[in-house]
Amino acid sequence: MLASRAAARMSEVLPWFSAMSASHRAGIQLVVQAGISSFVEWCRRPEHARQLSEDVFRVAPRELVRAVTFRRLVDLVRVAVEAIEAEVPNLAGPEDELRLLADVLRYSRDIAFAGAVVYARAAEERGAWDARLEALVVDHVVRGEVDRALPSRAAAVGWRNPPAVTVIVGGAEGNAPEAVVDEVHRLARMAQLEVLAGVHHNRLVMVVGGQFATGSDGIGRPGGVATAAGDAATAGGPSSVGAQGGAAPDRLLASEVHTALDAARVLLPACGPGPVVVGPVVADLTGAPRAARMALAATDVVAAWPAAPRPVQARALLPELALAGDADARRALIEEVYLPLRDAGTPLLETAGAYLDFGSSLEATARALYLHTNTVRYRLRKAAEVCGLDPADHRERFILHVALVLGRLDGVLSTGKA
Repeated sequence: MLASRAAARMSEVLPWFSAMSASHRAGIQLVVQAGISSFVEWCRRPEHARQLSEDVFRVAPRELVRAVTFRRLVDLVRVAVEAIEAEVPNLAGPEDELRLLADVLRYSRDIAFAGAVVYARAAEERGAWDARLEALVVDHVVRGEVDRALPSRAAAVGWRNPPAVTVIVGGAEGNAPEAVVDEVHRLARMAQLEVLAGVHHNRLVMVVGGQFATGSDGIGRPGGVATAAGDAATAGGPSSVGAQGGAAPDRLLASEVHTALDAARVLLPACGPGPVVVGPVVADLTGAPRAARMALAATDVVAAWPAAPRPVQARALLPELALAGDADARRALIEEVYLPLRDAGTPLLETAGAYLDFGSSLEATARALYLHTNTVRYRLRKAAEVCGLDPADHRERFILHVALVLGRLDGVLSTGKA
């Protein structure tokens, strides 16, 4: 009778209760019946109060925890207790009424704590499952395995399919992997970024999504790196390719995260000592394995550039990658630097090559090519416009030199003659 009246009271005061499925309402009534039976035993054996109150929730179907939120559970307990309190005068004489009301109040407290334990345990299990699923998704990205299940698995852990995705690789030494991943998620929430993170050996791999631009990253100067002053005697100023302004502040607001490098700066505090490499930007999660492959490969060779900024774009390390035998990096340098110079005409390619071969000396280049130094300046300026690399900057000069060497080798190897 008490269980039926409690259920009727729930239907009256809780609008969402009637909207639940019949099976869920039956499960709740089963819990109420078990709770009342447990209350009787609780009154008889108060020394076993905690054990009895925890037994109440063991009769509930497992899916009921997912169907009823913890806030709704509190409402259910409150309404059930009110229904039972209303029947106390019919259950006890005047001399025992106050005592019974006090027992109901104490028991409702134990039930509330037991319910909290049940939901906390369920949350821990769900959190552990989410962590394993997130690690699985990141592992698939690192391994380069893309299948139809990847987006759905990512969605199961809260990934909301942002318009741009990149992969950032940093160090993970010194802290427990769980603590590192938690810190990544905390920083990402502050900047309203989507993130999936995992620790692989001593590396922190972060798949990051946001509203940053999806355009192709330039080969030249990475963002945040100061350049040598433009020398009017050489290329006539820095190239626009790859220039992304000065260093950003340590903490960026969500509205200030415009590029993948900005996202990396947001997540930088979660990374351990050492370089932090940002892969290329792709359109969605299915392109993340390609970004991860380049970011991981660049992480392997970043030690060859001791002055590399932190963070640094993977494409800024194309010459190191090419020297390490990466075929994609070699092809990118040839196609994006050497071939445009070659197609622009022999004078530009010949002048740029001679300038590099003669130690960046205008006079030596002019003598070798029988040109006036002003002509050399003009050709170098045009070469910088064509390939996007400024010979006046030592880093871009190095990239240009490697690209020209690779282009010459490619011509020799493909034709068998110079």
